[in-house]
Amino acid sequence: MLTDGFHDVPPGRVAAVVTHLEMTTRPDPRATSLQDGLSLRRVERPDTGWYRDLFTRVGALDWLWFSRLQMAEARLAAILSDPGVEVWALERDGHAEGLLELDFRQPEEPELAFLGLTQTMQGAGAGRALMDHAISRAFARPIRRFTVHTCTFDSPVALPFYIRSGFVPVRREVEIVPDPRLTGAIPEHSAGHHPIIAPH
Repeated sequence: MLTDGFHDVPPGRVAAVVTHLEMTTRPDPRATSLQDGLSLRRVERPDTGWYRDLFTRVGALDWLWFSRLQMAEARLAAILSDPGVEVWALERDGHAEGLLELDFRQPEEPELAFLGLTQTMQGAGAGRALMDHAISRAFARPIRRFTVHTCTFDSPVALPFYIRSGFVPVRREVEIVPDPRLTGAIPEHSAGHHPIIAPH
């Protein structure tokens, strides 16, 4: 049982505070549109190499997204090819610069698995358009709740963005994992704001 106070994180590991959120009713639709040159495309059964490249550019270089990058190839391919998983790419002039992944494998409780943009797309309103699309896709089905979780391995604007979009925080937990920069899952220079403390 976790007690109050400070707790050591062993060298070679990193810790994050994870916040779980849910949305039980669809918020009022917002008028959003993509800038000229941007488009949203569903990618059916995406190639794992294409997916890993986009996942890295969206979340692994500036932040500490790593889960899909250290996943075994067969397991990742099975997720991406599952009919209950939707992968959408935000494209600029045909090049993927944003990722939206929706997981409908639990039909009544779909999850917003991933939503993010490359650094070049920040501040263009594309994140809001992606979120509105995600909400529309989720509530087009007879669901009980739409869920998402985020953590301090992600951008600090992610949690406030989810709350502004209509998600409500429902629980929190702490995750301690091997530092993915030391395991080779992501480049060592990633997420410099999280210092690496290597084992001696």
